[in-house]
Amino acid sequence: MSSSRDVEVNGSRVAPYDALLVVSFGGPEGQDDVIPFLENVTRGKDVPRERLEEVGEHYRAFGGKSPINDQNRALVANLEHELAEAGLSIPVYWGNRNWHPYLVDEIARMAADGMGRVAAFITSAYDSYSGCRQYRENLADAVAEVGPGAPVIDRLRHCFDHPGFISANADSVVGALGELSGEVAQRARLVFVTHSIPVGMSETSGPNGGSYVAQHEAVAQAVTEQVSQRRGVRYEYDLVYCSRSGPPDMPWLEPDVNDHLEALAARGVPAVVMAPIGFLSDHMEVAYDLDTEAMETAAKLGLQAARAATVGTHPDFVAAVIDLLLERAAAERGEAVTRSSIGAPGPAADVCPATCCPNLRGPRPALCGADAPPHPNAADGQ
Repeated sequence: MSSSRDVEVNGSRVAPYDALLVVSFGGPEGQDDVIPFLENVTRGKDVPRERLEEVGEHYRAFGGKSPINDQNRALVANLEHELAEAGLSIPVYWGNRNWHPYLVDEIARMAADGMGRVAAFITSAYDSYSGCRQYRENLADAVAEVGPGAPVIDRLRHCFDHPGFISANADSVVGALGELSGEVAQRARLVFVTHSIPVGMSETSGPNGGSYVAQHEAVAQAVTEQVSQRRGVRYEYDLVYCSRSGPPDMPWLEPDVNDHLEALAARGVPAVVMAPIGFLSDHMEVAYDLDTEAMETAAKLGLQAARAATVGTHPDFVAAVIDLLLERAAAERGEAVTRSSIGAPGPAADVCPATCCPNLRGPRPALCGADAPPHPNAADGQ
């Protein structure tokens, strides 16, 4: 049993942070939420109503409910449990960009609860405008709306290169290989899937460009190495994309997962494991684009196929988030920090450089970067 002194000492390990904020995308909870949610997602992008209705059908096929909110609730519960088990007395909040609970409401709640400084974990593992700066823009908007009482917010670095993220994904791939027949599983191809983004966004991702693809390639390689070692089979892998949208004349990252499955079948590959390393939980892009469309493509082609689980609440992933919190807290206290990493291309920055993942439609204020606007209470000398 831990003593009050243990809790006090362990609690100091999260200083200067008063709380952990899980920042996510959000998703509809029922049929009536679908179109309003999609309007939130696409606001300012001139997406025609017909396209919203088309995408809305993907959600309607699942009762209008995205899996993401329940998985975020489970992540928060697991984080709270593991933090308490470690004697780390720090509350966990959760706010979304596009649906309830909205970021502005959670930041207002943290302010009312007296939280002065908060570490934010963004449920996006890689550098890109949509996976990093856009979240930071939304945080800036929410803090500005709450005003001087809002807490100061620091973003934890991306988790893509943390060994816990890699081992959690490797576990999922090994589990999916177990769903295939024995001999076929030995010859399966690992197909790592992430969200396609415009080529221009990819080329400007990270502080020097190209980070989105480079980081995914590093994860795919590291997971494949672990899976190969554990199963005693040298697996080959590919990185592919799903969920392309936008005007047809705008180039997006390819190949599409369905096109790639056709190419593999034509080469005589007998089976695949699709591993959604670009997603931390089961977004609709996983539930529909992989579990529905891609599985139908594989069946039509005669490919045996299994889908690896997202990291969700895997214990190694939950531990990785807590490690990132403790790592950043130590750095903020001025202590020497050894960052857990699989190696090249190396950890993302704690504080994003001004050139990182620019908004190609024009600059907007964003928190947690070198170019962040002053906190609303700065005028009070705080």
